[in-house]
Amino acid sequence: MVDNSTYKIIELVGTSTKSWEEAAKTAVETAGESLKDLRVAEVTRMDMTVENGKVKSYRARVNVSFKYQKD
Repeated sequence: MVDNSTYKIIELVGTSTKSWEEAAKTAVETAGESLKDLRVAEVTRMDMTVENGKVKSYRARVNVSFKYQKD
């Protein structure tokens, strides 16, 4: 990260029926559609939803940082 800059960190949860990697990618790429200047993404937690004893979906909790700019 660059000196003399400020970054905001938000927490997102991405989901996928295929994998944790796809869940994390979904979270970051969806955020990238509306947030500018994404810098770092960190997967902080992974879990699954289970239905009738079978994995229904994968979930990845992701912290994403982006450069903070005043309006």
